[in-house]
Amino acid sequence: MSGASGAYLVLGYDQVVLAALLVLVNGAISLALDLGLGRRLLVASARTVVQLLLVGLVLQLIFDLEHPAAILALMALMAIVAGLSAVGRTERRYPFIHLDAVVSVWLSSWIVAGVALGAVVRIEPWYRPQYAIPFLGMILGNTLTGISLGLGNLGESLRDRREAAETILCLGGTRWEAARPFVRRAVRTGMVPILNSMSVVGLVSLPGMMTGQILAGAAPVEAVKYQIVIMFVIASATALGTLGVVLLAFGRLFNARHQFRAERLR
Repeated sequence: MSGASGAYLVLGYDQVVLAALLVLVNGAISLALDLGLGRRLLVASARTVVQLLLVGLVLQLIFDLEHPAAILALMALMAIVAGLSAVGRTERRYPFIHLDAVVSVWLSSWIVAGVALGAVVRIEPWYRPQYAIPFLGMILGNTLTGISLGLGNLGESLRDRREAAETILCLGGTRWEAARPFVRRAVRTGMVPILNSMSVVGLVSLPGMMTGQILAGAAPVEAVKYQIVIMFVIASATALGTLGVVLLAFGRLFNARHQFRAERLR
């Protein structure tokens, strides 16, 4: 049964099960239109429950320990998984693409999260898990999307317009002159989702952090302050991560002799 702790309502497992039954709507639509999504829906639902329960147990352990080594280890694991997941969404790949993605995700998210926690929110101590882990998680979730879109756009553009890049190189242009239009397009593509989110936040959607704080009993104005901070933090990390991975990809695909290594794209 549900209980209350202050203004925060504690959900019982029966309520969680009731919410899970709403997924049957998806199943009914799949069956009615013969979409063939029944198996995927079942697997996705099971993974959602198992993954979140495991995460909850791990976070509870980390929160109880509140030791910087354990918190940093979890944050490092989150960054690695985010980088690998970003590559998993791209079709065109090149050697060391996983390394480039992990490095870009790691550096951009940790730098921006460090500034946010240390200079903006000013957490004492800096490793308090109830702040550090959610902040990093929200940053990683959006940054990996930007990186994935940027990599995908770069690979597809270079494949479809290979002749344009090689023509510039044949006419004596540098590798940067040949790649610049593709780099610009890729970085722009990676940044579009977060810019779209910033344009409609509060009007069309109430973001997760703000909603969670309001549900936990925080005053709406205070929740809005945190959401403003996290939106700008996410935008910064996404821009840095997307730019970083696209430039690393540029270095892999165009060598110092100003040659386009098209054979590396596969």
